[in-house]
Amino acid sequence: MNFFSINTLLVHIPLGKQGYDLSWIEAVGTICGLLCIWWASKEKVINYFFGIINVALFAVIFYQIQLYSSLLLQIFFILANIYGWYAWTRQTPSQQVELQIRWLPARLRWIWGMASAVAILVMTIYIDTIFGAFARLTVTLLNELGLQAQLPVLQPDAYPFWDACMTVLSVVAMILMTRKWVENWILWVIINLISVAIFTLQGVYAMSIEYIILTFIAINGVRLWAQKAAS
Repeated sequence: MNFFSINTLLVHIPLGKQGYDLSWIEAVGTICGLLCIWWASKEKVINYFFGIINVALFAVIFYQIQLYSSLLLQIFFILANIYGWYAWTRQTPSQQVELQIRWLPARLRWIWGMASAVAILVMTIYIDTIFGAFARLTVTLLNELGLQAQLPVLQPDAYPFWDACMTVLSVVAMILMTRKWVENWILWVIINLISVAIFTLQGVYAMSIEYIILTFIAINGVRLWAQKAAS
């Protein structure tokens, strides 16, 4: 069995008109993603172990289905997970964990909010150009590694504003999580709700259910981290 092939079927899920073929690699990657978010909400460092597996497997999936811009984003998430693992385990001279859960100061919240708004606006306007550039860059890098990637036919984005929101906010949320800012969970709730709506509109109901679960985990993350930040 070729575990890493998206054509190695685990189960056919009878959702929607044609159902959904769930491969082994997607199933394991999804489970690791759920475990990552769950353990992160509990402030457990092991979340980064599952996070690295999750994004690595999804990078393989995106390579096979030629979503090269998404593949490049997974490389960022791998690096962010590695940094987060280091940041969460780094200790002070008194052997205490250096990072503590806290809220963003008002000034930083304003800066991140404005930067995110500008980035979303720019990406919404130029999303096809940006993703096209990412795709070409990734194809070039993959070919340099001898993987013989081909540039796919790039279609216009169906939901440019919402895709821009998910992309920008995902990057910001990941950065905030590595620094243990409570606001990261609020962003994940927003991202997951957008994902549920888009996947439902596209008829990908299995993914919609997954993101509904992620939404509840993120809401619980807001609750748990807000309590620790207030204590």
